[in-house]
Amino acid sequence: MSNKRDYYEILGVSRSATPEEIKKSFRKKAKECHPDTNKSPEAEAQFKELGEAYDVLSDAQKRQVYDNYGHDGLKSGGYSPSWDFASGFPDLSDLFASFFGGGFGPSGFGGRGRYGPQRGNDIGVEVGLEFMEAVRGAQREVDISRSETCEPCQGSGASPGSGPTACTTCGGQGQIRQTTQTIIGHFTQITPCPRCQGIGQVVMDPCSWCQGQGRRAANKKLNITVPAGVDEGTRLRIGQEGESGMMGGPPGDLYVLIRVKQHPQFQRDGYDVISRCLLSYPELALGCEREIETVDGTERLKIPAGTQNGQVFTFKGKGIPVINQPNRRGNHYVQVEIQIPSKISGQEKRLLEQLRDLNAQVATHTTHAPKQDLKSRLKNWLKPPELNPQS
Repeated sequence: MSNKRDYYEILGVSRSATPEEIKKSFRKKAKECHPDTNKSPEAEAQFKELGEAYDVLSDAQKRQVYDNYGHDGLKSGGYSPSWDFASGFPDLSDLFASFFGGGFGPSGFGGRGRYGPQRGNDIGVEVGLEFMEAVRGAQREVDISRSETCEPCQGSGASPGSGPTACTTCGGQGQIRQTTQTIIGHFTQITPCPRCQGIGQVVMDPCSWCQGQGRRAANKKLNITVPAGVDEGTRLRIGQEGESGMMGGPPGDLYVLIRVKQHPQFQRDGYDVISRCLLSYPELALGCEREIETVDGTERLKIPAGTQNGQVFTFKGKGIPVINQPNRRGNHYVQVEIQIPSKISGQEKRLLEQLRDLNAQVATHTTHAPKQDLKSRLKNWLKPPELNPQS
């Protein structure tokens, strides 16, 4: 059992508090216990505790886990509080916006520049498959449009033979710092350098191939292997096939969204396949055998006598392969349904009327007639020795 204080108690709000009420209470208490204005020895610990409480209760998913399972539930879910004002609350710039009108961090906490290697953006494409292609796997060639590193300048953005130089406005730091006195203490405003846009370097002689961007738009054909077992909405990640990075950063990834067409006979449920088998009343009553189509071909299904409408039969291991686990497969379920003809011949009508009368007799004399005799009478009626072709 955790001995931590209740987060709602720390923020001074009820458990039914709205996100706006939680944010408003945090703003008020942050001013009261900030170390720059509150000189008590406990101020720093209280400020950190307050930040941790807000970090959890301002996040809908974390808050739900905390409401259901408390501190121990957060810990079991992998939440490890490591509070840092500058990086832990990127959504709280509005807390100090009324004083500064921008993004700030308190004195004593370092800001972050945008210079240095930056990972490229991820990109995505859609791939359409037939149902059986999704079951068995397929190969696809896709066309992707992305930015790639400019070869002449090797991504530097500078003309070949030259190179970027340190920005003189920010001294190569990519940031401009300004300390301001407020009613709650000294705060340092950290903004990207307006000249180099936070990179820390400027290109005096830009590359003519990429106009100093370091990257150029390019089209590429890529062969994609779609594994067996994918389903509608499956996303495949192909590493480092996205946009190229900046300043030597790694490229992003390519995400392939799978779209699968419906099958006229098969319905998919996870890795299981469901199909229907239509049978007549005599076939259900007397039993029969049917050829059933599966994703692996035809299977023989024996329908026992007395099978009920809607009964389900199972072909184990005849479903869809589990992605990247070819030795594991789902099942194929066959649901039998009675097929009622919309039109019947005169002879069929007379036979059905006889069956109706026989069923009425069976219902009336069940307690008086031997069970075996009734079964024999029904079987003989369903298979008469002769049919009059002139009927």
